[in-house]
Amino acid sequence: MKFAEFHTGQVLHAGPYAVSEAEVLDFAKQWDPQWFHTDPEAAARGPFDGLIASGWHTCGIAMRLAADAFLAGSESYASPGLAYIKWPHPVRPSDVLRLRLTVFDSRISKSNPSLGILRWRWQLHNAADTEVLDLEATSLFKLF
Repeated sequence: MKFAEFHTGQVLHAGPYAVSEAEVLDFAKQWDPQWFHTDPEAAARGPFDGLIASGWHTCGIAMRLAADAFLAGSESYASPGLAYIKWPHPVRPSDVLRLRLTVFDSRISKSNPSLGILRWRWQLHNAADTEVLDLEATSLFKLF
């Protein structure tokens, strides 16, 4: 989508995305090698009653869904950061995730009119509609 297609109050959806155990293990072994992400047997005895995906993996899934559905071909080029990030429930192997994006603010920068600023909430939910990720991001778009 182009920056001009986003507007305040807009709600966008992307997905589904199916999470596999192999993917959870591969990501965790490389980037977040904690036992509850990498050892299914130990995780089964742990506080989450089974293997769970890293929160950073969950963020990567959300980014992939947003990039494929809304940012590919856009003027998006950077983000100054997140206002917050929460993982209210774990992602498990075999979860099927969907992304919901809510645009809070879409505006042209007053100090730099070649810059579009998008402030939006990203929420990932599993098939039971349980929220597994909630964040607020700011995205920058180079308009000319």
